Order: sequence, then C-alpha cells, then structure tokens
Amino acid sequence: MTLPCAPCFTAVFSHHTSTQAQSGQTPDGTHASASVTAPNAEPVAVPVKAPAATPANVPTDVEARLGDRVFHMLHPGGAERETAVVDGQMQELQRNCLPVLLGCGLGHALGHVLHNTKGPVAVVEKETDLQAITHVLQNLPAEQAQRVTLITSPQPQEALIELTHWQMRNGGMRLLPLALPFYLRLDRAYYGGLQKELTASAKFDFWGKASGPRFVGSSPRVLLLTSKYFLMGELEGACRKLGIEHKLVVLHDDAVARTDFVQQLLEAVISFRPDCCITLNHMGVDVEGVLMDLLARLQLPLASWFVDNPHLIIHLYTRCVSPWTTLFTWDSDNIPSLRAAGFEHVFYLPLGTDPDRFHPSKGVSAPAAWKADLSFVGNSMVYKVGGRLKNGRFPRALLLTFHAVASEFMESDQRSVADFLKNCRPDAYAHYQQLPDNEAKLAYETAVTWQATRLYRNGCVRRLLPLRPLIVGDAGWKVEFRHEAQQPRYMDALSYYHDLPLFYPQSVINFNCTSKQMKGAMNQRVFDVPATGSFVLTDWREQMDQLFEPHEMACYHEPDEAPDMVRHYLAHPQERQRIVQAARKRVLSCHTWQHRLQTMLERMREVYGTPAARGTVRG
Repeated sequence: MTLPCAPCFTAVFSHHTSTQAQSGQTPDGTHASASVTAPNAEPVAVPVKAPAATPANVPTDVEARLGDRVFHMLHPGGAERETAVVDGQMQELQRNCLPVLLGCGLGHALGHVLHNTKGPVAVVEKETDLQAITHVLQNLPAEQAQRVTLITSPQPQEALIELTHWQMRNGGMRLLPLALPFYLRLDRAYYGGLQKELTASAKFDFWGKASGPRFVGSSPRVLLLTSKYFLMGELEGACRKLGIEHKLVVLHDDAVARTDFVQQLLEAVISFRPDCCITLNHMGVDVEGVLMDLLARLQLPLASWFVDNPHLIIHLYTRCVSPWTTLFTWDSDNIPSLRAAGFEHVFYLPLGTDPDRFHPSKGVSAPAAWKADLSFVGNSMVYKVGGRLKNGRFPRALLLTFHAVASEFMESDQRSVADFLKNCRPDAYAHYQQLPDNEAKLAYETAVTWQATRLYRNGCVRRLLPLRPLIVGDAGWKVEFRHEAQQPRYMDALSYYHDLPLFYPQSVINFNCTSKQMKGAMNQRVFDVPATGSFVLTDWREQMDQLFEPHEMACYHEPDEAPDMVRHYLAHPQERQRIVQAARKRVLSCHTWQHRLQTMLERMREVYGTPAARGTVRG
C-alpha cells in the first residue's frame, strides 16, 4: 500500500528593498528552500537547514506541495489573507472569549489578535516543522510570547482535549476559532474538523453546566480525592455499602493541585457530575489556593475531614478559605478556632471503625506470642521527636526550653501549641514568632506535640510495668525502659489492616492512652477494639460522653488509676464481658464509617443542597 504524500513546504523570501526577489531567494540573493514531511510518509524530502531565527529571516510566503497540488500560504492575498480572518471576527474578539488560531501562518493574524486583545491565545499547528521555517513564535516579544499556547497534537481529539484544559485554566470562557485558509486547504479533515467542533463548543457554557445545582437527587454523587492516607479506603468502602455513586481522583505526591491533577478533576466533573468532593486532612488542597479557586468557579463543594490535629497545618492555608469548603474535625474542641480562622462551615465528626475488618475472630488462629493479659499498641515517639529536632534546625533558645515547654503543654488545658506559648510561655513564644516561615513553625509545633505525647505515654505505660504488659511498637520503647528492673514484653509494630483485627482479641485487656495532639477527642482504638468483641481500658476524654454511655466504656481519669483498674478487670471477667457487649452494640449501631459518611453528606446537603443555601454560599 502506497502512503499518501505528506506536505512539503518551501520558504519564499524577498529582498528588504522594494525590489522583489524571485521565489526561493534569501535576502542576500541566494536561493534557499526548506522541505519537510511527516514521519513514515513517501516520498521523503530532505530538509535544507533553515536560516537563523531573526526577523530578517522570516519568509514572505510559504509554498506547499501536497501530491500534485501546489498552493501558497499568502499569495496572492498577502498579509490580508490572514488578517481578514481576524477582522471578520473582531466584534466577537472584543467580547469575553478565548481566541484559538487554527494555524500560526506567518504571524499576521496572530499579531493582529495579540494587538487587539490582552488575554491568552492558543495556536493549533500540528505541522511543527513549519516553525523552523517561519520563526513566528520565536520572534514574538517576550510579553506576547507568554500569552501564546502552542498545541501540536497530531490527532484532532487530542488537540480538543488540550484546548479544553487550556480553556479551564483560563476561566472557562467560550472558545473563538479563527481558521487560516492555508491550513483548511492543507488538511481540511484536521483543521476543518477542529473549526466545526470549536464553533459548536463556543455555544457550550462549561461553567454553567459544570456548576449546576448540587444534592438535588436522593442519593449524592461523591468525588473522592484519594491519597496515600489510609482512611480514604474506608470512605470508599462506606460509599459501596451505602450504594453511593463515587469516583476516585488519585493524587500523587508531586501532582497536588498541579496541571495533571486539575485536568483529572475537570474531566471527572464533566463526566461524573459530582455533588461534592471529599478529602482528608486537606490533602490535595494547595496552599496557593488553586484548587479552592477552581472548586469555587465550579460551585463544587469540598468536604475536608481532619482526622489529625488541624492546627498543625491549617494556618498554612490562609488563602484557601472558601464558602465552598466545609471542614469536619474529629475533635469538637477545634470548632471555635477553625471558625475563628475564617472557615464558616465547621462540624464535629469523630472517628469510627470498619466492622467488616474489625470483628470477632472466631476460629481464626493467631501466633501464640500475641496472647497477653495486658497489651499496648503504639509508637514511643522517641525517634519521631529526635528526627524532628534534628531536621528542624530550631534556634538554640527554643531547643534549651523544648523539654520544659513540651512537659508543660502536656499538663495544660490548651489545645494549640501556639496558643499555649502565647498564653503560658511568652519567652518561648517570642522565639517561635521569629521562625522564618510557617513550615518552621509547624515543625516546632509538631515536635512539641510529639514530645508531650511521648511523656504522657511513657508515664502511663511505665505504671503498668509491674503487670508485665506486651508492648507492640517501635524500638524506642526499649530505650525508654532500658533501666527498669521490671521489663515488659516487646513486639515489633503490626499492620493496622492485616494484624490488629486479629491481635486485639488475643489480649484480655487492650490498654489505650491517647495522643496529646487532641485533648478532648478519642482515637480510633476506642472503636476498633470493641468492634472485635474485645475489652479496652482507655483514658477518659471530654467527648467520651457524647459517644458512649458510662456502662459502655471502661475509663481511667488519671494514669495512677490505671494499674488498679487493670487488676480489677482481670479479676472480673463477667464485668468485662458486659462492657464489651454494650460497647460493641454501640459501635455497630452508631460508630461505623457508614455512619460517619452519612453524617458528612447530610451536613453537606444542609449547607449546599437547598436554593436558599446555595444563594447564601454564593453571596
């Protein structure tokens, strides 16, 4: 089979005087032509080296040979052959639109557009070798060149996709196609097809269609902004169990709020038509506010569920406050401070569990080493604190007071490290304020929080050493208790998903002491352990009373109470069992991920689902 001939282009130059040179002559009178063809085409013309990219070397015309056809880019109409296309659309060009030149030509039309507009311009030209002949884009002034986006996709559908992304990045305004006659003659299927598609799309109001009403159906459609954070899998599972239509947009570490991610989001919005997006800990939200701006334009609400301390990161997002964002926090203590930070819609949403994963392990064997009267699962924080202090490069003044500050923060009622420093340690606060940026402040706050947790956990577990507990975690625990006469049993950290559902039932008592990153909330172990039909002894938290009745959970109020309570419950198995049964019943009826997702979506519907609410949000 003989392939069709590809176009062959020849540059035509004229003298810089009134005397016109013959076709194919350079300004110095010599003849030069440049011929190019597409790959794999027959016959293949050997290109001649193009002249240097200077204005003087811009040809006055280009001759094209396509099989037996020979035609020119401009001749006989000259520059008007290009500019007439622009003049004919000048009224439309002055309105809100994004001009798309189908062909770069010799720059006359492009220059005309750039002169009469101030915004971005797209140029579609799949014959990339023409640029080596015309030098149009290379010769543009820097200010104008920054406004031009060149699209060279060889397939029209690919070019349309690129144009759509470009359109979205530039406000979603309608596209105005400007087709140069030369290119329509060169490849009518490609350029003519694009002209037809773009003309039709000019009537397509993307933002209007993409931003339609939310939560009008009985069951919402959810776009999950996925990441490596483990709880997103639980939310996906909850969507499946509840029959909620959902779609995943996978975030990569280096693609958050960058072009790839924005493109994925736009494609998902167009094809899936979600009612809202869900993310965890603000993952996917860039500090520059690109994503927030995009979602606001789309009128697409975002639910961001903080399952860690939001104060460790939220101050980084001062430019991301938007009425189209609703925050959920596992710690109700955070609600006033998050609202004070400018977030209008903030709700309490505690953690939960997956009862399909965490369930009584009847008939499932487990290693004998897992058997214990008393166990504790958790990180010592020894190496975490050490690493943060080493890498943080904090000033000497903060390092000298670090351990005292962390100890005092552990004992205080203050929820935020920054607030604690301001109110209780003004000397340290002054040095904290002098840290170079928000990232340095975050690193210091995190170090203080981790050290406070380390001190608290160390104290709680140390009191249990006479009972010889099984400690599951990192090697830092051996460092913590290396001088103790009564040594616990140690075991390396276990997998949350694969091991812990089987591990918890192997302990008569699962001990829990909560991280100091939250001082009123409860961690996940309080829900996971009862779901397995196992007993947990936990430290009391203020928010406990909102989630459990007193007879459903065994709690110590002070670390000194814990050893005696352990001895009591070890000696009273029937009492333990009554608590386990009551706690499991409560968890299954109120505290699964399905419950949390339902609550979240109900709140989102309240905020964004009614016409009155939508009007308030827009205002």
